[in-house]
Amino acid sequence: MITVDFKRLPARPGDRILDIGCGSGRHTSAAYGLKKVIVSGADISMLDVKAAKDRLDYHDRLGVHGSGRWNLSVADIEALPFLDNAFDMVICSEVMEHIPNDTKAARELARVLKPGKCMAISVPRYLPERICWILSEDYYSAKGGHLRIYKKNELIRLFGAVGFRYRGCHFAHSLHTPYWWLKCLVGPAREDVSWVNLYQKFLTWDIMKKPRPTAFIDRLLNPLLGKSLVLYFDKGG
Repeated sequence: MITVDFKRLPARPGDRILDIGCGSGRHTSAAYGLKKVIVSGADISMLDVKAAKDRLDYHDRLGVHGSGRWNLSVADIEALPFLDNAFDMVICSEVMEHIPNDTKAARELARVLKPGKCMAISVPRYLPERICWILSEDYYSAKGGHLRIYKKNELIRLFGAVGFRYRGCHFAHSLHTPYWWLKCLVGPAREDVSWVNLYQKFLTWDIMKKPRPTAFIDRLLNPLLGKSLVLYFDKGG
């Protein structure tokens, strides 16, 4: 499930791309499909980094890549182990809501991105996320859970304060919003509710098969129900 729109993130051969908080490597793998780029995936979880490695190894075996290179590391977004101005693009998808010191994290993202280059940030959208919090305390209080809910202008101010210029935004994954409301309603940890499991199977099928009708419905509903808010920035010179 790709949240970021790579058409809004121009990449040239030889560009270095950082996917921070890469998880199992979904955006790292998508970026690896760009022509002759160098993609670095980083996450604080060793288990997630291993899952990302397995995914990228699989892409290499299939030959579905852009003939570039990839590398992975365990890293904390509040203290990134990279040089200043090391990257031509930064992707930070569904990460900031987990970070205790988001100002420090924003400064680190600004530090490692080259001046004039672009960054994509995604977070849970305010209203769908707020409903999840109302429906279930377990949803946000779990270990490693969400610490805050952002409004768009809060993120624009946060990154503007460290030198980023806001370019635009969109919403994503409207079909996933009702699923999370249902999960929160019955209990996020429960796996024995058949109709919730059926919805999950539908979402998995949709991600794998990418049928045009559901893609159209998703785009149609995103302005109203999109689960994720995706913002694009440039770093000032």
